[in-house]
Amino acid sequence: MTTFGCQMNAHDSERIKGMLEELGLGEAPSKGEADVLVFNTCTIREKPDTKFAAYMGEAAARKRERPEMIIAVGGCYAEAQRERLFSLYPDVDVAFGPGTIPHLAEWLGAGGFGVERGVWGTGEERKFAATLPMHRERRFQAWVQISMGCNSTCSYCIVPAVRGREVSRRPGDVLAEVTHLAQQGVRELTLLGQNVNSWGRDLLPEIHTEFGELLRACDAVDGIDRIRFTSPHPKDFRRPVIEAMAECAAVCEHAHLPLQSGSTRILKAMRRTYSRERYLKLVGELRAGIPDLALTTDIIVGFPGETEADFRETMEVVEEVAFDGAFTFVYSPRAGTDAAVMPDQVPDEIKRDRIDRLVRLVQRLAAERNELRVGRVEEVLVEGPSRTDPSVLRGRTRRNTTVNFVGAAAPGDFVDVLIERATSTTLGGSQAAVAVA
Repeated sequence: MTTFGCQMNAHDSERIKGMLEELGLGEAPSKGEADVLVFNTCTIREKPDTKFAAYMGEAAARKRERPEMIIAVGGCYAEAQRERLFSLYPDVDVAFGPGTIPHLAEWLGAGGFGVERGVWGTGEERKFAATLPMHRERRFQAWVQISMGCNSTCSYCIVPAVRGREVSRRPGDVLAEVTHLAQQGVRELTLLGQNVNSWGRDLLPEIHTEFGELLRACDAVDGIDRIRFTSPHPKDFRRPVIEAMAECAAVCEHAHLPLQSGSTRILKAMRRTYSRERYLKLVGELRAGIPDLALTTDIIVGFPGETEADFRETMEVVEEVAFDGAFTFVYSPRAGTDAAVMPDQVPDEIKRDRIDRLVRLVQRLAAERNELRVGRVEEVLVEGPSRTDPSVLRGRTRRNTTVNFVGAAAPGDFVDVLIERATSTTLGGSQAAVAVA
């Protein structure tokens, strides 16, 4: 199984694995030994499309050697290319959209007979992947899908076209899953949605609720020590959510708050429905309500019409907010979006220059923010050994910063770590004491 893209795709892939395990298909040791290859695709930017094409080239070569091998393609790219996917990639046996994941099990269970090769749709037939069996990568962490789809109309984004209108899961269903996960030993959960903080609005008038209430309800579940959520939209980040973050013991002191641009003019062209000033006001409210808050963000460079003055405004906002981290992207046109046909597309060489300047600034500010943690003792949830040194352990703080440290603990343990050094992306230190076994 190969997964591209966002946390929602990571969650969907865990459900796909669980669903296939129910059919008796275990994960193969290597791609060369697999009977079924599954690609869960992304199409929000050009890079995942390019990577998928390379992976499909390799898969097609293996299929020529083993014609009985099945290639399945799901996710947002599959949905976006539904009209021509099989002509682009004739070796694909079955394809399905994000809202029709169960189709893969139906197709395999029927041996490929009697079921359509491609099932799509963003209407009433969509099903939450959260209702499927799950294969979690870590027993102590879990994704919890609370909504699917998006009602925003950002001019650069293909998500509403491939994942459909926003649909919220009922609160009782979410809490039942959270309670079940806690009983299974999950310590940390992440609530997922294309726009998590607008959750619940489509349940009116039958159910009156909002995202802050959901955070409080999850916080009250015994056994859940940490709650995260992604991704919120600045336009929907309202007072009840900030208060819930401040008052709920399990809700972590971290918010991923996409900026996209620091220029109000460009934000309007992006149809983000907030201004530079409104964004900065929200940052002030968040930091006032949650003093030790870590803020991360997404930023797009080179949106159509972006001038050097617009870009400088983005740099000014980044400097003023001093983000703890940022995902920075060069704008790439997505077919079917309004931005793709806008005039004044920014030349590639200008995009590259701007992204280089932005990355340098983000890294400097993040390093400065992390340096402030040196000398503190941080609670770390151990995830496993370091990716570069198996003798060192790796985990995350409540503020979602990776920590590499020397100690003796098992994955899933909470430990106290004395922070002794910092980079722009990680902290390092040594174990002080085991807080919770």
